[in-house]
Amino acid sequence: MALPAQDERTVPAVVLHDLDRQPLEETLGGMQALLDQHGHVIVVCSPAVPAGVRRRLHTVRSLLESDRIALFRPELPPLAIAVLVRQLRQLASCDLSPGVLASAGRLLTHYVHCGAVLSSVTRLDRVPVGLKAHARSWMPGSQFGVIAHPEPQLARIGPETALAGPDFATWMLVARGQLQSDWITAALAPAWRVLGLREAALPAESAAWWGTGKLVEFCTYLPDLSVLYQLVTSVRQSVCHWCGIDVIGDRCVFCSATPPGPDGAVQHSHASPG
Repeated sequence: MALPAQDERTVPAVVLHDLDRQPLEETLGGMQALLDQHGHVIVVCSPAVPAGVRRRLHTVRSLLESDRIALFRPELPPLAIAVLVRQLRQLASCDLSPGVLASAGRLLTHYVHCGAVLSSVTRLDRVPVGLKAHARSWMPGSQFGVIAHPEPQLARIGPETALAGPDFATWMLVARGQLQSDWITAALAPAWRVLGLREAALPAESAAWWGTGKLVEFCTYLPDLSVLYQLVTSVRQSVCHWCGIDVIGDRCVFCSATPPGPDGAVQHSHASPG
């Protein structure tokens, strides 16, 4: 899901529709056109998409024999991934190299707090669920507050329910599914002292990720481009020894190479299709 632009500088997103159903030649042509137009492509993929989509992405990257395509699959709920993509779109308007911009995705996940209010946790397998919570799922009217990132939390919602949140100033985005609940706006957002709250449509993958369509998903984030830019540029940059691109972190997001080991041996591994 591509969220609306945060500001006038936010670059548009390209949504890759039906990758597992369209002809391979069509997918290859579309990706090649993006590479020809922009030089590098950062593909952000939710863990909740069908396995066929992930296989198709690896196949396209292999057939194009391109180290200019970065495949990023953060372990975040769908709404948080949409927020992260928009932050990368904001940063894409700055003077960051493709490798640094792609690497920024892993860095910015540390500043995202995300979760949902669920009517049931019986099918939730992304967050540890105890036997007591499973039993309470069968009680009519039960609702649960769940944090998926950065640290899993789960609690049945009541007058005293509290979930640990960010210790820095954030905004909150809320996406409503088939559940009537005002707990996020009435209790959680004030407790987390968010600076502002906005609403968005529920991503298509949310029901599969959370195990139920009866939910309200939420995510806190840093909205200001200057703060995001300062965070990214304050991290030490290095040059990938394999493809020569500038990166931050310990793995190149384009060629998957890691720094040489203590004995100087080169470590290099491409993700295999499937």
